[in-house]
Amino acid sequence: MNKVELILVDDHRIVCEGIKAMLDDSREITVMGCVRNLSELLIKLRILPIHVVLLSCYEPGDHDIEMIRVIQREHPQIKILILAMITQESFILRTLKAGAKGFLSKDADRNELIESILTVRSGFDYYSKSISEIILKRYMNQPNDRHMLRSQPMGVLSDREMEVLKLYAESYTNQEIADKLFVSIRTIESHKNNIMRKINLKTTVDMVKFAIRNNLIEI
Repeated sequence: MNKVELILVDDHRIVCEGIKAMLDDSREITVMGCVRNLSELLIKLRILPIHVVLLSCYEPGDHDIEMIRVIQREHPQIKILILAMITQESFILRTLKAGAKGFLSKDADRNELIESILTVRSGFDYYSKSISEIILKRYMNQPNDRHMLRSQPMGVLSDREMEVLKLYAESYTNQEIADKLFVSIRTIESHKNNIMRKINLKTTVDMVKFAIRNNLIEI
């Protein structure tokens, strides 16, 4: 995959410069700029080949939700990743329903930031650990969800894929799993993609729920 071209949306210059500094030495991501609002963003999106929009959210409100909807409507190929201090369940779910592909809490470190950007660029959803727990609490006991996750055949997974699935469900990051298994991060990403394809899962949260329902981990 070519380098991910990313644009930041934040009206705090110091935040933009801090995030850009975190990503400047990444071999996989190029920060194409930082804008303060939707109007500036739409101008940039018309002239730059942006893959991912990293949108900072400071308090729950309709403004950010509408921004997500507009981006999705006018540039549906662009992936939207939310970076927020807000952990209100209702706001998280509204952003995802509006079209965001991931939600990252602002206590994330550089490795998780990079992993989340690469994950959404690849077409998968990404939720940081704290956000995953919030979503799991809401959906784990839904009857239809429970039936779907138990009906998937685990036998289609290799031993290594089962090992990777278990580690994901235990909240290890791509890099941590790669280090633990003495393989490259690209190998782990490939295993993850294969797992989700083989058992028809769409998000990393689905992987955690699947592991719980099939007694691969305990909570």
